[in-house]
Amino acid sequence: MGFTEIIEIAVKGFDTAGVATMVVGALLACVAAARTVRTDRTGTYSRFRQQLGRSILLGLELLVAADIIRTVAITPTLDSVLVLGLIVIIRTFLSFSLELEITGRWPWQTAKKAAADTPN
Repeated sequence: MGFTEIIEIAVKGFDTAGVATMVVGALLACVAAARTVRTDRTGTYSRFRQQLGRSILLGLELLVAADIIRTVAITPTLDSVLVLGLIVIIRTFLSFSLELEITGRWPWQTAKKAAADTPN
C-alpha cells in the first residue's frame, strides 16, 4: 500500500466523518426537540436550530479538511488548487452565515459587543 492509497483512505475517513456528523447531529437535534416539545418547554425551535447548525458547521469543517488533504497530497495541480479555493470560499461563507444564525453575531464579534448592539 503506497502513500496515495493511505491518503485516499484518510480522505474518505474525513468525508465519512463529515457526513456522519451532520446526519447524527440532525438526528440528535430532532430527538432533543421532540423531547422538549412533549414537555411543553419554550425555546424548542431556537435550541433545535442551534444544535442543527452546530452539527452542520462541524461537518463542513471535516469536509473542508478532506478537500485540503486531497488537493495538497494527491492532486496538487493548478486546477485542483483553484477548485479547492472556490470550495473553501463557499464553505467559509456558509460557516459565517450559520454562525450568524446560531449565535446572532459574526464570528469575530465578542459576545459583549454583540449584546450591546442588540436593541432591547
